[in-house]
Amino acid sequence: MSKGKYYPKGQKGQKGGGRSQDMMKQLQQVQQQMSAMQDELAGETVEHSAGGGMVTVVADGQQNIRSVKIDPQVVDPEDVGMLEDLVLAAVVGALEKSNEMASGRMGGLTGGLGLPDF
Repeated sequence: MSKGKYYPKGQKGQKGGGRSQDMMKQLQQVQQQMSAMQDELAGETVEHSAGGGMVTVVADGQQNIRSVKIDPQVVDPEDVGMLEDLVLAAVVGALEKSNEMASGRMGGLTGGLGLPDF
């Protein structure tokens, strides 16, 4: 029986360098995929309405508000507070949906790496 050192395939004399290189390649691939996913998310939108559709907000996958639509029937100079509440509820809801969409997509990319969710 030989008493020589055992080196995993392709790592003779590399003191673990092969695994580090593989991990770096994998991380670079994930980084490229994440960049592409962020570009895709910038072009995708989610919509949230409040007040039975009286106020509708559209946000993109990067949590940017793209539009706010207000039904003229809800505009009451005597009750501006209600309109403010509806706008706020629609914005918060749209941003939550956008965040969920982005987290779901990004989580799929980093799932096997043990990285924190974004």
